[in-house]
Amino acid sequence: MSALRIATAAAFALAPLASAEAQPATQTVDVASFYFAPKPIHLAAGRPVTLTFVNRSGSGHDFTARRFFANSRIIAGSAPEGEIDLGPHQTRTITLVPSAGTYKAHCSHFMHEQFGMSDVIVVH
Repeated sequence: MSALRIATAAAFALAPLASAEAQPATQTVDVASFYFAPKPIHLAAGRPVTLTFVNRSGSGHDFTARRFFANSRIIAGSAPEGEIDLGPHQTRTITLVPSAGTYKAHCSHFMHEQFGMSDVIVVH
């Protein structure tokens, strides 16, 4: 078998592994009255991640983390003004590459942060 055929066969054999590695990690963030989970949120610096925000309540909430979103490279989705806005029982996703650091997050609705809707994002 020629070297070219061996190289081609090896490339096709490894193709599924390469595409699996290219897929972003996933992390679900539960949003409800009045909490976020997990607490804290741990992410890997420089590695793509799809964050899925799930509002488990019948009220509107948001996940505001201006510094975190500003320091991340957003690949898909958006966080206008550093915020993910969620209507009742709504789900939103964003795919990004986070930068190392510790970031604060909260719900900006009136008194929600004071009632426990705050979190920390640790990117290492």
